[in-house]
Amino acid sequence: MASFARLDVLSTILKIGLVPVFYHRNTETAKQVVMACAKGGASVVEFTNRGDNAYRVFSDLVEYFSVEMPELILGIGSVIDPGTAALYLASGANFVVGSIFNLEIAKICNRRKVAYIPGCTTPTEISTAEEAGAEIVKLFPGSHGGPNFIKSVLAPTPWSNIMPTGGVSPTRENLEGWFRAGAACVGMGSKLVRKDWILEENYQAIEKLTRTTVNLIQEIRS
Repeated sequence: MASFARLDVLSTILKIGLVPVFYHRNTETAKQVVMACAKGGASVVEFTNRGDNAYRVFSDLVEYFSVEMPELILGIGSVIDPGTAALYLASGANFVVGSIFNLEIAKICNRRKVAYIPGCTTPTEISTAEEAGAEIVKLFPGSHGGPNFIKSVLAPTPWSNIMPTGGVSPTRENLEGWFRAGAACVGMGSKLVRKDWILEENYQAIEKLTRTTVNLIQEIRS
């Protein structure tokens, strides 16, 4: 069961502006990555459903951080069917992210008062997802249309909260492009949680880059 209220999860995501996204099959490694992101100021982390028994790793992360860092908000990504969503909700997911929009997932999440952030690539998909209760929609892949897409969508629907994921990098130029176009927040994967750093167990580098990115986002917004 989720440990955080849906509104608290959504407001924290919007406040920080960054959701680190990653997957690793080793639980101990995953713990270190999540800890590095959280210490860097990104206290909302998306672990993705991209490997066999990923839910076991996720469940272990939820149990571990409920004690070691209870303020951390863990969610699950890459969820495209209601059965998988239900499995992770039972494992303690505080939010559910998908690369597509699925109405049945929206219903399950709404029933449990858990935030659902679906993937959308057209204004119609965004509107349909919002009608189903999505407060934040994920532009995926973010490279599809880029910042100009967000700017165009927000012109007639300025109430939409759009989170690009894919095509987002921790550089000033890239982040300025997204946030000045109106992005509500961004999801960032391998450009932030770099595979070479994980292989080297250089978790301090992940923490440092996360802190730099969070600070940069706040600076751009101000």
